[in-house]
Amino acid sequence: MDIRGTDTPLLDWTGDAIALGLFENETALTGELSQLDEKIGKIITELIEETEFEGKSGSSAVTRIGGNSPIRKLMIIGLGKRDELSLDTVRLGAATVARLGKKEKVKTLAIQFPVVNEDKGATSAAIAEGMILSLHQDNRFKSEPEDKPLKLETVDILGVGEQTEAINRAQTVCSGVILARELVAAPANAVTPVTFAQTAQELAKDYSLDIEILEKEECEERGMGAFLGVAQASDLPPKFIHLTYKPSGTPKRKLAIVGKSLTFDSGGLNIKGAGSGIETMKMDMGGGGATLGAAKAIGQLKPDVEVHFVCAATENMISGRAMHPGDILTASNGKTIEVNNTDAEGRLTLADALVFAEQLEVDAIVDLATLTGACVVALGGDISGLWSTDETLIEEIKTASEAAGEKFWAMPMEEKYFEGLKSPIADMKNTGPRPGGSITAALFLKQFIKETPWAHLDIAGPVWADKEHGVNNCGATGFPVRTLVNWVLNQ
Repeated sequence: MDIRGTDTPLLDWTGDAIALGLFENETALTGELSQLDEKIGKIITELIEETEFEGKSGSSAVTRIGGNSPIRKLMIIGLGKRDELSLDTVRLGAATVARLGKKEKVKTLAIQFPVVNEDKGATSAAIAEGMILSLHQDNRFKSEPEDKPLKLETVDILGVGEQTEAINRAQTVCSGVILARELVAAPANAVTPVTFAQTAQELAKDYSLDIEILEKEECEERGMGAFLGVAQASDLPPKFIHLTYKPSGTPKRKLAIVGKSLTFDSGGLNIKGAGSGIETMKMDMGGGGATLGAAKAIGQLKPDVEVHFVCAATENMISGRAMHPGDILTASNGKTIEVNNTDAEGRLTLADALVFAEQLEVDAIVDLATLTGACVVALGGDISGLWSTDETLIEEIKTASEAAGEKFWAMPMEEKYFEGLKSPIADMKNTGPRPGGSITAALFLKQFIKETPWAHLDIAGPVWADKEHGVNNCGATGFPVRTLVNWVLNQ
């Protein structure tokens, strides 16, 4: 699919279909739209009246144009209220257009949407993202894919000029999102700690990234007792992955992105029971998948920022070697942890990963993890929790996420709640009481950061979609690759 910007006037464009964006309660046609309506025999007016189209966000209608018209089909897309127009409005509208185009078997398509904040580049990029991500289908594990090959060949974004750089950037970011989606969606017998590390090695080779993979023995030498405690029951070796992107010149800043990378989580000896969703635990490496997705995009975009990508990859399994409830582990910073629940394993792997990241002497660290069901209870399936004691970093993540259309909510770092993690025989327990479970998880991770500005993203809800929504189809979403990339590029 070739997506391109153009200044071709609406009245001069010819092809299979045109998609027009209309604001809520502003469906009276003026200017070019009125002229186009006259040219094609009042089809737009007729479609608006017959479908009672009001322009509400998410609404759409499509019709065939008869006669000798140079356009075969017409789509109208609701963009909601004019004063609420945003890049995400445009992105979601483009996703609607893409799905309609696929359904209507369109080959050549034009989109005319309003430009957001007079920024033609950002608007073009949002349209490209919406088109690409909504049309992505993962058929790798089907012997006979249900979806027929996409017929859509070219998309012209009208009224924005060429915009090659902005569209190419959007396509690059989408390639990282799609990698994350495919890692998270793949079953645990396809994405293991070993194959996950191989993917990182391929990224290093393809995009000239530095790579270091610590094997079990090297992790032991570094005292990574928390990570290795989780890993010890699996028959597959743990892989501690450190990818680095370095710019050609002196970097403006040095950042670290740390992703929870449990390729399967059985719960350990506190095994997940019936109704626990154990069959979905292939997605427990959603943070690591997004970390590698961000690495793929950043390796191509080449910002003047040094970025370290850290993934402590393992399975949480059951065997005669498994850690027991009640065991005490020692992390690489010397802190001791009483394991009162082996199903709270992600924070144990992140503990050693955060210590490692801070030792790199970076300017800021962001970790992301499918960490707690409590965060899903608090914020639902569309919003990620955000914890940090650094207000500047919170604002940076919020700014990056707003441009990406990925939602975060800043949550309290209530120090008082750490009382629930105190252990009589160790420095801390790995879980606290049920109330405030996502907060105590963040407070646990905070014990493994000394001074570096740090943010924790609990992405347990948005990493997977149970149904088609926005730019996401049912399944893995690739959240929050776009936010991470924006954060890096905004430095």
